[in-house]
Amino acid sequence: MGMEVGDNKGALASPNIVPLIDILLVLIIIFMVITPRTPRGLDTLVPQPSPNQQNQQELDNKTVVVQVNDSPNGAKLKINNEDATWDGLGPRIEQIFKERAEKIAFVKGDKDVMFMDVARAIDIMKSAGIDKVGLITAKLEAGQ
Repeated sequence: MGMEVGDNKGALASPNIVPLIDILLVLIIIFMVITPRTPRGLDTLVPQPSPNQQNQQELDNKTVVVQVNDSPNGAKLKINNEDATWDGLGPRIEQIFKERAEKIAFVKGDKDVMFMDVARAIDIMKSAGIDKVGLITAKLEAGQ
Protein backbone atom coordinates (compact mmCIF):
# COMPACT_ATOMS: atom_id res chain seq x y z
CA MET A 1 0.00 0.00 0.00
CA GLY A 2 1.37 3.34 -1.00
CA MET A 3 1.02 6.66 0.74
CA GLU A 4 0.76 10.12 -0.66
CA VAL A 5 1.32 13.31 1.18
CA GLY A 6 -1.30 15.87 0.33
CA ASP A 7 -1.65 19.61 0.90
CA ASN A 8 -2.93 20.52 4.31
CA LYS A 9 -5.55 17.78 4.57
CA GLY A 10 -3.09 15.21 5.79
CA ALA A 11 -1.86 11.89 4.49
CA LEU A 12 -3.88 10.09 1.80
CA ALA A 13 -3.60 6.30 1.50
CA SER A 14 -4.09 4.63 -1.93
CA PRO A 15 -3.54 0.99 -2.84
CA ASN A 16 -0.78 0.09 -5.24
CA ILE A 17 -2.40 -2.40 -7.64
CA VAL A 18 0.54 -3.00 -9.96
CA PRO A 19 1.94 -5.91 -7.87
CA LEU A 20 -1.56 -7.36 -7.61
CA ILE A 21 -1.91 -7.41 -11.41
CA ASP A 22 1.52 -9.02 -11.73
CA ILE A 23 0.54 -11.77 -9.30
CA LEU A 24 -2.74 -12.42 -11.15
CA LEU A 25 -0.96 -12.67 -14.51
CA VAL A 26 1.54 -15.17 -13.09
CA LEU A 27 -1.32 -17.26 -11.63
CA ILE A 28 -3.15 -17.27 -14.97
CA ILE A 29 -0.03 -18.51 -16.75
CA ILE A 30 0.56 -21.20 -14.12
CA PHE A 31 -3.01 -22.51 -14.38
CA MET A 32 -2.85 -22.49 -18.17
CA VAL A 33 0.31 -24.57 -18.10
CA ILE A 34 -0.78 -27.14 -15.53
CA THR A 35 -4.25 -27.82 -16.97
CA PRO A 36 -4.17 -31.23 -18.57
CA ARG A 37 -4.56 -31.38 -22.30
CA THR A 38 -7.72 -33.14 -23.35
CA PRO A 39 -6.86 -36.55 -24.77
CA ARG A 40 -7.83 -37.01 -28.38
CA GLY A 41 -8.79 -40.36 -29.81
CA LEU A 42 -8.62 -41.54 -33.35
CA ASP A 43 -11.04 -39.96 -35.79
CA THR A 44 -13.32 -42.53 -37.36
CA LEU A 45 -15.96 -42.43 -40.02
CA VAL A 46 -19.10 -44.43 -39.38
CA PRO A 47 -21.18 -45.34 -42.42
CA GLN A 48 -24.51 -43.54 -42.39
CA PRO A 49 -27.67 -44.61 -44.18
CA SER A 50 -28.67 -42.43 -47.07
CA PRO A 51 -30.82 -39.51 -45.90
CA ASN A 52 -33.72 -40.40 -48.19
CA GLN A 53 -33.84 -43.98 -46.94
CA GLN A 54 -33.64 -42.96 -43.28
CA ASN A 55 -36.28 -40.23 -43.64
CA GLN A 56 -38.57 -42.58 -45.56
CA GLN A 57 -38.27 -45.27 -42.86
CA GLU A 58 -39.02 -42.73 -40.12
CA LEU A 59 -42.03 -41.45 -42.06
CA ASP A 60 -43.32 -44.97 -42.67
CA ASN A 61 -43.00 -45.82 -38.98
CA LYS A 62 -44.56 -42.54 -37.91
CA THR A 63 -47.36 -42.06 -40.43
CA VAL A 64 -50.68 -43.83 -39.97
CA VAL A 65 -53.00 -43.83 -42.98
CA VAL A 66 -56.52 -45.20 -42.83
CA GLN A 67 -57.74 -46.06 -46.32
CA VAL A 68 -61.46 -46.16 -47.03
CA ASN A 69 -62.03 -48.15 -50.23
CA ASP A 70 -65.29 -48.67 -52.07
CA SER A 71 -66.56 -52.20 -52.59
CA PRO A 72 -69.91 -53.75 -53.57
CA ASN A 73 -70.55 -54.87 -49.98
CA GLY A 74 -69.81 -51.46 -48.48
CA ALA A 75 -66.66 -49.55 -47.63
CA LYS A 76 -63.56 -51.55 -46.71
CA LEU A 77 -60.90 -50.24 -44.36
CA LYS A 78 -57.15 -50.60 -44.31
CA ILE A 79 -54.74 -49.26 -41.72
CA ASN A 80 -51.29 -48.87 -43.32
CA ASN A 81 -52.20 -51.54 -45.92
CA GLU A 82 -53.49 -53.97 -43.24
CA ASP A 83 -57.12 -55.00 -43.52
CA ALA A 84 -59.37 -53.70 -40.76
CA THR A 85 -63.05 -53.70 -39.87
CA TRP A 86 -65.28 -50.88 -38.75
CA ASP A 87 -65.61 -52.45 -35.29
CA GLY A 88 -61.85 -52.98 -34.96
CA LEU A 89 -60.80 -49.53 -36.21
CA GLY A 90 -61.12 -47.73 -32.86
CA PRO A 91 -59.25 -50.31 -30.73
CA ARG A 92 -56.54 -50.74 -33.38
CA ILE A 93 -55.97 -46.97 -33.59
CA GLU A 94 -55.80 -46.76 -29.79
CA GLN A 95 -53.26 -49.59 -29.77
CA ILE A 96 -51.11 -47.91 -32.43
CA PHE A 97 -51.09 -44.52 -30.71
CA LYS A 98 -50.80 -45.79 -27.13
CA GLU A 99 -47.06 -45.03 -26.89
CA ARG A 100 -46.88 -42.05 -29.26
CA ALA A 101 -46.77 -38.42 -28.23
CA GLU A 102 -47.98 -37.05 -31.56
CA LYS A 103 -51.46 -38.29 -32.28
CA ILE A 104 -51.77 -37.42 -35.96
CA ALA A 105 -53.31 -39.72 -38.57
CA PHE A 106 -54.49 -39.43 -42.16
CA VAL A 107 -57.56 -40.64 -44.02
CA LYS A 108 -57.36 -41.56 -47.68
CA GLY A 109 -60.64 -42.11 -49.48
CA ASP A 110 -61.17 -43.91 -52.74
CA LYS A 111 -62.59 -41.72 -55.51
CA ASP A 112 -65.84 -43.70 -55.56
CA VAL A 113 -66.35 -43.96 -51.80
CA MET A 114 -69.21 -42.08 -50.14
CA PHE A 115 -68.28 -39.13 -47.95
CA MET A 116 -70.41 -40.66 -45.20
CA ASP A 117 -67.88 -43.51 -44.89
CA VAL A 118 -64.93 -41.12 -44.72
CA ALA A 119 -66.72 -39.03 -42.06
CA ARG A 120 -67.46 -42.22 -40.10
CA ALA A 121 -63.76 -43.16 -40.16
CA ILE A 122 -62.78 -39.66 -38.99
CA ASP A 123 -65.37 -39.83 -36.19
CA ILE A 124 -64.08 -43.20 -34.99
CA MET A 125 -60.48 -41.93 -35.09
CA LYS A 126 -61.38 -38.79 -33.11
CA SER A 127 -63.19 -40.88 -30.50
CA ALA A 128 -60.10 -43.13 -30.27
CA GLY A 129 -58.03 -40.14 -29.12
CA ILE A 130 -56.46 -38.83 -32.33
CA ASP A 131 -55.75 -35.09 -32.01
CA LYS A 132 -55.44 -34.24 -35.69
CA VAL A 133 -56.85 -36.06 -38.68
CA GLY A 134 -55.60 -35.09 -42.13
CA LEU A 135 -57.07 -35.92 -45.50
CA ILE A 136 -54.98 -37.34 -48.33
CA THR A 137 -56.21 -36.55 -51.82
CA ALA A 138 -55.04 -37.89 -55.17
CA LYS A 139 -53.36 -34.57 -56.00
CA LEU A 140 -51.62 -34.44 -52.64
CA GLU A 141 -50.38 -38.00 -53.05
CA ALA A 142 -49.07 -37.20 -56.52
CA GLY A 143 -47.12 -34.24 -55.07
CA GLN A 144 -49.08 -31.47 -56.73
